[in-house]
Amino acid sequence: MPSPLISSNVAQPASRCLVVGAILLVTALAGCKNGPAAANGTAPLELPTITTASNDRNWIIEHRVLADAKMAGDQITIHNVRDAEFFTYRDCVVDYYDKTFKLGDVQNVDYLVVPFNEQRALAHTMLSFGLADGDRVGVSVEVRLEQGEEYHPATGLLGQFELIYVVASERDLIRVRTEHRKCDVYAYRGNSTPEQTQALLVDILRRVNQLRTKPELYDSISNNCTTNIVQHINKLAPGKIPQDYRVLLPGFSDQLAYELKLIDTTLPFEETKRRARVNDLALKYRDDPNFSARIRGERIAR
Repeated sequence: MPSPLISSNVAQPASRCLVVGAILLVTALAGCKNGPAAANGTAPLELPTITTASNDRNWIIEHRVLADAKMAGDQITIHNVRDAEFFTYRDCVVDYYDKTFKLGDVQNVDYLVVPFNEQRALAHTMLSFGLADGDRVGVSVEVRLEQGEEYHPATGLLGQFELIYVVASERDLIRVRTEHRKCDVYAYRGNSTPEQTQALLVDILRRVNQLRTKPELYDSISNNCTTNIVQHINKLAPGKIPQDYRVLLPGFSDQLAYELKLIDTTLPFEETKRRARVNDLALKYRDDPNFSARIRGERIAR
């Protein structure tokens, strides 16, 4: 499915040059070289050689294992759901578990936005699917890093990195960003029906399985966290998310989602965003077995 901003997975030369220039300008103006990757969301720029996508590399520990989904009728089993405990930006102990549930138990989806600290026009985005029992399954489309690699938006244009769909506990995905990468995390409740949410999860899990046998290169323009979410949504509802600069500057994508009524619009956007920030609650309930329910229940009340 084409990206909403470009006609195919490879942008037309003129359009791509404009977008590349915009990304480099935002990154440069933000001073992306003035701090560590953990603080800024990016690392200093080093030009790499273009590679061919592979699943056989010396991956960092949190990216070594790919998720695997089995779907039979209404029953879904996701193998290798990550549940990592991070001690620093990179040091962690990684556990995995299998999650089995009925498709009909998938009730809702939240849209998570994680702006980069020093260039808040750029952000990482994720989805979190809520089940009837209160548990959640997180999906984070990421650069799959090898040992010694660090991410930078510009090198992400040059075929240096592979793509990975991380399926993980929500506590894993949120806490590494709030506690160790020192980023703000905003969790917005989606407006989709249970049936729409279920179809979205199935489409995502099919892509999870596809990447196990057909690895892909990450691309900062056409194959990244936000464009993949957009493509999944537009595949199920063509044209739902139109062409918009905020897809490629996803630090503003929450505002776009609000305007399109993809997330809850009961309150004005600024108040919605204020309530969506989960950092304080993620720290307060960091070890609570009901982490996801706690950060939502108290957030709604404040």
